[in-house]
Amino acid sequence: MLTGRFVKGKLTKEETTFLTEEARQVRGDILRMTTLAGCGHPGGSMSSTEMYVAVWYNANVSPDNAEDLGRDRIVVSHGHTSPGVYSVLGRRGFFDLKGAVSTFRLMGSPFEGHIERSVPGVEWSTGNLGQGLSAGCGFALSSRLNGIPANHTFVLMSDGEQTKGQVAEARRFAKKFGLTNITVIIDTNEIQISGSTDEVMPDRIRENYAADGWRVLEVDGHDIARLYDAILEAQRDETTPVAILAHTVIGKGVSFMEGTPKYHGQALKMDEFKKAMAELDLPSDLREYQALREHAAVNEYPFPKPEAVSLNTGTPREYGMDVKTDNRSAYGTALRELAEANDEKAVPFAVFDCDLATSVKTNGFAEARPAQFFESGVQEHTTATTAGAVSVDGVITFFSDFGVFGVDETYNQHRLNDINHANLKLVCTHNGLDVGEDGKTHQCIDYLGLLRNLFTYKVIVPADPNQTDRVIRAIAGQTGNYFVGMGRSKTPVIGTGNGSPFYGGDYAFKYGRIDKLRDGDQGAIYCYGPTVFRAVEVWKQLQEKGIAVKVFNVSCPLDLEMAKVMEGAKTGLIVSYEDHNRDSGLGASLAMALLDAAESVKFIRLGVSMYGKSGKSDALMADMGLAVSDVVRAVEESVGN
Repeated sequence: MLTGRFVKGKLTKEETTFLTEEARQVRGDILRMTTLAGCGHPGGSMSSTEMYVAVWYNANVSPDNAEDLGRDRIVVSHGHTSPGVYSVLGRRGFFDLKGAVSTFRLMGSPFEGHIERSVPGVEWSTGNLGQGLSAGCGFALSSRLNGIPANHTFVLMSDGEQTKGQVAEARRFAKKFGLTNITVIIDTNEIQISGSTDEVMPDRIRENYAADGWRVLEVDGHDIARLYDAILEAQRDETTPVAILAHTVIGKGVSFMEGTPKYHGQALKMDEFKKAMAELDLPSDLREYQALREHAAVNEYPFPKPEAVSLNTGTPREYGMDVKTDNRSAYGTALRELAEANDEKAVPFAVFDCDLATSVKTNGFAEARPAQFFESGVQEHTTATTAGAVSVDGVITFFSDFGVFGVDETYNQHRLNDINHANLKLVCTHNGLDVGEDGKTHQCIDYLGLLRNLFTYKVIVPADPNQTDRVIRAIAGQTGNYFVGMGRSKTPVIGTGNGSPFYGGDYAFKYGRIDKLRDGDQGAIYCYGPTVFRAVEVWKQLQEKGIAVKVFNVSCPLDLEMAKVMEGAKTGLIVSYEDHNRDSGLGASLAMALLDAAESVKFIRLGVSMYGKSGKSDALMADMGLAVSDVVRAVEESVGN
């Protein structure tokens, strides 16, 4: 084992011979896996082989320190080369190699077609090309925030994915924030699925990295000694991040596979497998692995849990009934006070912004902790991924943006954060028609519909500044992915009806709880966020007409407290009232819950039915039939009938 060899200087002749032989063995494993599974990506796995061997055998990472924050981090961006990754990790002792080879792509096996973070030694689930460098930036950043100066992050990539815009975003991010503890190694085999990279989409990889301020090295990617030396040189450069173009040949080691695009994603037939193994001078022993596969007991590895952080949540603010402010300002204030209540070194934060700090109110945190605030510009995709990666390393991580950018535009990145079981706090402002004059392109009316597809994200839409304050303080130290949404406008403080704030005093936020704000027995209005204060006014006007209804604030519209849903159903009338697409928001959640409970009730869904216009928030709500008077009329007519 050569763990940590990079810090010791050049390879000896014996070490070079050993690593070269390991590369040959890895190629055999790649062919066994893909041929046995009848599918996979052997060609690129074989061209990347020396990259994997050179890095994993010499970096400071091993089964013994796999959970140590001080380990080197290795991110493989082209996750389809999983056979090469699994082979090297198995040979390094992270798991049983024969088990990986025999169960590759088998139903229930942890050794899936694209690498997964649950597999020991894999830092980040990838496969959606172009996201690996962003994740690498996150790990390099978390090392700085955690006070670990000596480790290094390696990002191994394909050449085809370099055309992705997110890669360019990540290059600029790494350069701006001085991430000199990151090295990119690009498998430059000049082949992708549809043919040569120049034919599919030309890309000046060297020039692009150099233009963004990176140092670029080029080397024969199959010469272990020279590749090792280039990686060593890159690590010793403390002035700038370095990219290494490793020139390789797809299908390297097998004559009929070399330079042939079809083997990018096509497994060998049995006769081809035998011929290939003969060329590699390795046994054609697939029958042994087939027998293991047929009787395999496959078990998934437990997913790594995010690092828990103990922090002082400070004293909640209480906004009085005479205060009218926006929820985003309450969020910004709470975030800043959290930073001020905790020691910067003991409790690291990372707050990410995309050129909207004064709008999403992260500017206060930026003033309090400038070294932990990361202004990414209009680079939402890399920011979402980088923030997700940072969040798994014990850093309290917030990413704030407008809803259309923070959710709609970056859905794929959050899906990967979801798959990776990240620990991100995504706070988006300017949701719904409440965005107003910015018009339909900026009115995020579909965020609940998107987020309900993600399995680990918890969604919260607070009703007023007091609830917002308590929500932010509550989730900051919680593990798991959270989304907190709010509008743009100033929001009245929700009262109890006797002159005091409902969400003041001893109120403590509890995820999933539905709060009954007003009572009645002739119907129930369920609302959240910017419709809550309007629903309270609806209740008041209905009272004057002799109609008594319940008003429920559903601040967690994707996880309903069923007791409160059934309480409303007993009135015979349920009204969902939301500044969101009525077919995918709270109305959809309530409808599914009632259907599951086999509950028959009259149901009115009031929400956004089309893209909004450009105008004041109240005018837009009225134009969509969501003004207070519209809701009063709908309830009145229903009760009358």
